[in-house]
Amino acid sequence: MSTVDNKLQELGITLPTPAAPVANYVPFVRTGNLIIISGQLCLGLDGKLADEHKGKLGAEIAPEVGQQAARLCAINLLAQLKAAVGDLDKVVRCVRLGGFINAVPTFAGLAPIMNGASDLMVEALGDKGRHARSTIGVAALPLDACVEVEGMFEVQ
Repeated sequence: MSTVDNKLQELGITLPTPAAPVANYVPFVRTGNLIIISGQLCLGLDGKLADEHKGKLGAEIAPEVGQQAARLCAINLLAQLKAAVGDLDKVVRCVRLGGFINAVPTFAGLAPIMNGASDLMVEALGDKGRHARSTIGVAALPLDACVEVEGMFEVQ
């Protein structure tokens, strides 16, 4: 078992089966030593979106639930990354995360929501998990999810 797998186990995290694409795209692309992972929703281990993660921040979704949803997105990113490279110890670093937060136009707390994903990357990968980031509020996301996160990783 890899060092990262051990760390995930310590954190009580089981990586789900990576979600299959639902349209005309691939879950990840590798170019050289970079892996770019398509946006991942806050799906649970069962591959489904929980009702508590449907809707908008600043309306029916509380900030702490949004942070949990972003964390789930990051777990799903790691599942796709493992499918791409086989061994998470091959990760050199998380280069960038992009977060999309389904929010009402007046919701100004986007950055703390995205911290759910950012914090998970650092917990799982240590200093290799520190990354550049963008966080954007959007009018809607697939399946009415409250958060979607994409990522770029450098690997060996």
